[in-house]
Amino acid sequence: MRSPAGHSGISFWILTVRLGLEHTYADFPWIAYGTDWLAFGHLVIAGFFIGPWIHPVSSRPTLYTGIFACLAVIPLALICGPVRGIPFYWRLIDCSFGVVGIVPLIYCLKLVRRIETEGAD
Repeated sequence: MRSPAGHSGISFWILTVRLGLEHTYADFPWIAYGTDWLAFGHLVIAGFFIGPWIHPVSSRPTLYTGIFACLAVIPLALICGPVRGIPFYWRLIDCSFGVVGIVPLIYCLKLVRRIETEGAD
């Protein structure tokens, strides 16, 4: 087990996280159950986007909810990150999920508008 002592930057952070996980799992192995629920939550969220794929026009609220979630990631990471001691560059990575995730959702909304316009003709 490598200690974070004597390291700096991202090496220090990665080794600190690794050390924390090793200690946590050794003393509290049940804590990993939370990551199982996190993975399950991601699958459930993904399931909500099947509707817009099948019926895009009637599923517009789902797309707006996804856009809201992408936007909400940014203040959450920037406000809660410092409280939890998350390094700034790591918070920027978290924010990037919202920035990258919003792009296909906006594209899908444009496609929905096009479908509605073509259907009205």
